Amino acid sequence: MEDRLQVTARVAIPRAELHWRFSRSGGPGGQGVNTADSKAELRFDLEGSPSVPGHLKARAAERLAGRLVDGSLVIVSSEHRAQLANRKAAEARLVALLADAFAPPAAPRRPTKVSRGRLEARMKERKARSETKRLRRDQGDWKA
Repeated sequence: MEDRLQVTARVAIPRAELHWRFSRSGGPGGQGVNTADSKAELRFDLEGSPSVPGHLKARAAERLAGRLVDGSLVIVSSEHRAQLANRKAAEARLVALLADAFAPPAAPRRPTKVSRGRLEARMKERKARSETKRLRRDQGDWKA
């Protein structure tokens, strides 16, 4: 296993900064459910990490504000029966979350003007619809 998690081309997190905790998974699981600690909880201290540049820390802290607990990002994985598979799933989720949080903001939308042809087509459609509805109205020239 590598000693670093590659998040982006420039940011790699040493595995020494990851803190793990294991416990028993809930739900059905057969014979091993009461003995195997397969649930993995990964904690990464974003604010205290020396491997993340300051500007990316600030951007990630803003974007992940709802997920941070005391400056740390906590990820729990218990979908697999094996602890190793849950560890890998938690690491993959951490990498995806951080890569998303580190990404630069999207370029602002430049408002565009509706084309003259589209405006004319819209007016033509409205007039046609209006005419259809006018022809459906009772003209009042005959009584039943």
